[in-house]
Amino acid sequence: MAAPFDHPDWLFELKYDGFRARADDWNGKADLVSRRGNVYESWAPLREQLGRELGDHQSALDGELVVLDADGRSLFYDLLRRRHPPIFVAFDLLYLDGEDLRELPQLERKRMLRALVPDRSTSLLYAQHVIGKGRALFDQVRALDLEGIVAKLAAAPYRATRPPHWLKIKNPTYSQGEGRHAFFEPRR
Repeated sequence: MAAPFDHPDWLFELKYDGFRARADDWNGKADLVSRRGNVYESWAPLREQLGRELGDHQSALDGELVVLDADGRSLFYDLLRRRHPPIFVAFDLLYLDGEDLRELPQLERKRMLRALVPDRSTSLLYAQHVIGKGRALFDQVRALDLEGIVAKLAAAPYRATRPPHWLKIKNPTYSQGEGRHAFFEPRR
């Protein structure tokens, strides 16, 4: 597991505890697609809201489906058991209006994503980041009992598989992570 660090060439984001997904919007009709290419059909209201909020753009956003509490903390088991409707937290922009953005630097894609995501959305949240200060963010994550942070090289292009310039730094004391591996083990 990676340790928290500071470096001026890296950006750091919260690691949201949910289901990784891509939001593909084609002129007001959005799909949510898993890492394995499966469409999440069960969240039709969220897909409809995303389509409305992204408007007439053609876009593909990388992110996480999450349920958040009133303080903005992920509630993984509420998402898993579908107790509350999820939102989509967008942390990357891969395509926009026919342009493939994956070779652009991470920081440039984040700038374009920020301009695309509406400020007062009820279905879509822009994943904020800090530059260079991973340790301070990680300290806040531990104090708030969040899952962790993700470190990304600011000048790096996008890669579908986790490259060496994209690091998960997990909070070892994260309370919702306790016993989770047993929850997903196959029954005998």
